[in-house]
Amino acid sequence: MSSERRRLRRQPRGQALVTMALALLALLGFAGLAIDVGFLMMARNELQNAADAAALAGAQKFYEATPTPDWSGAEALATTAIGYNKSLKTTLVDGSVSSGYWNLNGTSAGMQSKTKSPLLVSDVPSVRVQITRRTGSNGGPVALFLAPVLGVQSAGLQATATAVSSFPSKVAPGALLPVATTRCLYDNYWNSATNSPKLDPATGEPYEFLLTSSYHTGPCEGGQWTSFLLDRNDVPTIRGLIEFGNPDPIGIGDQIWIEPGTKTALYADVPVGQDVLLPIVMDINTHARNAVVGFGPFHITASVGGSGKYIQGHFIKNYKEPLATGGGPSYGAIVPPQLVE
Repeated sequence: MSSERRRLRRQPRGQALVTMALALLALLGFAGLAIDVGFLMMARNELQNAADAAALAGAQKFYEATPTPDWSGAEALATTAIGYNKSLKTTLVDGSVSSGYWNLNGTSAGMQSKTKSPLLVSDVPSVRVQITRRTGSNGGPVALFLAPVLGVQSAGLQATATAVSSFPSKVAPGALLPVATTRCLYDNYWNSATNSPKLDPATGEPYEFLLTSSYHTGPCEGGQWTSFLLDRNDVPTIRGLIEFGNPDPIGIGDQIWIEPGTKTALYADVPVGQDVLLPIVMDINTHARNAVVGFGPFHITASVGGSGKYIQGHFIKNYKEPLATGGGPSYGAIVPPQLVE
């Protein structure tokens, strides 16, 4: 066989080896890309979790002391919370923190200025946390494993979270005790300037008062059974509502039924020693529907039937109601911080 023929017969084998080498290189490149993408996703999730946690921590500070948002306190707490988290075993040390109003209805998109006049039903305070891994920040960009073969040494990452805090405008089933009280009762015993109960000078503790039918006391000193959205004025129905709460969602503006009558047998079913949430209306004097204007937490210290027929207790503050939607007025109940971004 001539040398020319031998050269031609060897040529396809050489081409095949080159093709296999290129294919193997491409395969390694794709494998490396998959490994690096998975690694970046893990790092990104850690960074997002850190931003979420810091934003939620900051938002819980808004209404800790007053009914007006504590902007600086929320931002400071969010900033501190960043350092409680890690990304790829590197402790996070910095981030961008800002605050402002957030419109729950999306009427105005994104975060708005904290100096604006808020809309009670929709504008709530929010804190935004942005954390990045880049040169000079939080350990720098994430170093990659196999992507450097393709000329990519590292990748920067960023995560953003925004959390809001607010007062209830609507509560889910099971949140309410079926006892309605009046807004003027809050005017008597609630300090709106400090977002806390008024204190009895004689004890230094929140004023104790009675929730009982309005004809047993003054119109601003009472409370009355409610059957919520259905007009039912019997002991078995109210007893079931004491045990299980409102069967339907109840929001501000909803008309609930006021059911006058002391119903002595029910006082034994009232959960003494517990904190409960009550619907607030304008009037409890007559058997009629009345619009809900807010929700207030109440600590029950006694429940007396017989000749007494009253529930005794006091208002409380910072009552967390997880079964609620934000955007209502301040009467002591708070919707736990929620992520909106």
